[in-house]
Amino acid sequence: MDHFPTNWGRPRSEDHDAYNTYPLHHRPYNGPKDAFAEGVQRTQQPIVTGTSVLAIKYKDGIMMAADNLASYGSLARFKDIQRLHAVGSYTVLAASGDMSDFQHIQHMLDSLLIEEETTKDDEHTLGPAEIHEYLSQVMYRRRSKFDPLWNSILVGGFKNGQRFLAYVDLLGVTYTSSTIATGYGAYIAQPLLRKAVEGKEDELTEEQAREIIEQSLKVLFYRDARSLNKYQIATITAAGANILDSKSLTTEWAFAEGIRGYGTQTQ
Repeated sequence: MDHFPTNWGRPRSEDHDAYNTYPLHHRPYNGPKDAFAEGVQRTQQPIVTGTSVLAIKYKDGIMMAADNLASYGSLARFKDIQRLHAVGSYTVLAASGDMSDFQHIQHMLDSLLIEEETTKDDEHTLGPAEIHEYLSQVMYRRRSKFDPLWNSILVGGFKNGQRFLAYVDLLGVTYTSSTIATGYGAYIAQPLLRKAVEGKEDELTEEQAREIIEQSLKVLFYRDARSLNKYQIATITAAGANILDSKSLTTEWAFAEGIRGYGTQTQ
């Protein structure tokens, strides 16, 4: 039963208030309501973010690296976040930017792989090139709806004897290269990677590639306020994708004592 008398009829005109009872009673709306209408919003800026990710080609495949920090603004909030994600047997993603959007992308790709495996019995599997093309379409579509996924993503893989390394960002911009870095690393680490790798992609061993990556991560840790010395490395070779456990860089800060303005120095 409707217990609001004003819903039973309208004995009084809202255009004429002879008895000066303005404002008139507002009729409550008893129709269907969308409980989540006020909760549907667009991400205006990334909140919990990860910084640079690095990737290079070497003789046997692709090597990628990312630290384990997710920052809440300038607060180093989460220090055990994995920003490398294996997609199938041939591909690894490395993401900087908003971590919740990256988690959405992970779920989306996992669902895509399950659909491919369960509904298509053609013995074909998605490789890094297909994953990258799919992501580029998703990112561009979300950008066109003014609801972007706030990430820069590196897609690395190895399939049918071919190495693959490519980039896609929130605008749908894509490119491929033998060395790629995102975030602050695009300014600081990329020159180091180019100098060490370009022209030598078919000569570098895994040990040499790891040394190059770790040196670049160390440089970033010294200079990027949103980075951490705890990191993970992934390799994608003919044997498959392998994401290693987290490691910590050995760093040295004694040189900072000679910097004017450091700590409690006043002179």
